[in-house]
Amino acid sequence: MLEILAYAALALALLPAVMTAINLAVFRAPPPRGPGPRPRVSLLIPARNEEANIGAALGAALASEGVELEVLVLDDGSTDRTAAIVAALQDDARLQLLAAPPLPPGWCGKQHACHVLAGHAGHPLLVFVDADVRLSPDALARIAGLLERNGPDLVSGFPQEVTGTLPEALIVPLIHVLLLGYLPIWLARQTRHPAFGAGCGQLMAVRRDVYQRAGGHAAIRSSRHDGLMLPRAFRRAGCATDLFDATDLARCRMYQGGREVWQGFAKNATEGMATPFALPFWTLLLGGGHVLPFLVLLPALAAGAWPAVALSALAGACVYGTRIALALRFRQSWLGVLLHPLGIALLLALQWSALLAALRGRPAVWRDRVYSS
Repeated sequence: MLEILAYAALALALLPAVMTAINLAVFRAPPPRGPGPRPRVSLLIPARNEEANIGAALGAALASEGVELEVLVLDDGSTDRTAAIVAALQDDARLQLLAAPPLPPGWCGKQHACHVLAGHAGHPLLVFVDADVRLSPDALARIAGLLERNGPDLVSGFPQEVTGTLPEALIVPLIHVLLLGYLPIWLARQTRHPAFGAGCGQLMAVRRDVYQRAGGHAAIRSSRHDGLMLPRAFRRAGCATDLFDATDLARCRMYQGGREVWQGFAKNATEGMATPFALPFWTLLLGGGHVLPFLVLLPALAAGAWPAVALSALAGACVYGTRIALALRFRQSWLGVLLHPLGIALLLALQWSALLAALRGRPAVWRDRVYSS
């Protein structure tokens, strides 16, 4: 039995190891933009109770180089100093503060905020960023160049994910584990099928005419998972979407502490892997490929079952070799690498908790708003 489990663990560990190796070769940052007229970019930032972030985000954004820039911030009913901080920076004519209208029934707060921002944008390229994203000075020019050069209709970048606490280090870097270990990026670029749509809601860019034609955020008005659902909506409209590595272009600390990590990932879990059909499959893939090798190794050692020891050790080497490669490439926490199997176990526990809560009719809560599952 141990040997059978060891073979299964090795097969499930090899899948993301091979996929990651292939994806790392094609998942690249946009190169520097070549000479030519400066692209006209509207940077759109939805902000709800972001007083701890918005000042630094705007400081980085207004330092952008190589673009004709406008920055629109939508204060989405903040009860802190978000609006006052933005207002104090409006001596820069490129910055405009907007107030969100009341949230209509059936809309998620962020999707409505992005929809309103897009309606006020004056430039042909729209870049949506979260208020906790810090752009590098050349980020917008390079992203604009990617849209101009390669021709995708919507592109999404994955920033360097900064982590400060153990729960963050365990869970947040798994974004890259899932993306690069289980999405064939080279194949996604050959098709417009919605199943291959993926992105990061922290940083998305699109041409305004295409955004309007595809229905924009109104097409996913009730969704809490714009990173996944917006690219899929664009693909359903016949548009091409693509991904890029934004590690050198932006950084983001998406959540702070265990409570935010749990609530933040749980709020949109049922639009990703936490469905009755998908979650058992993901549990097999992730649990079998990242946790099972180590569950087999110890009893195999104790029993002196050396074939099982060898197989499970090889599987474990695949797991940690892949994880180390990702940590080096994307500057991830080494504590998260060391405790990687625990992080996978916690992620699966989070997903199962979200699924059970949804089946029981419990709403998701985020930014003091309640959303029905």
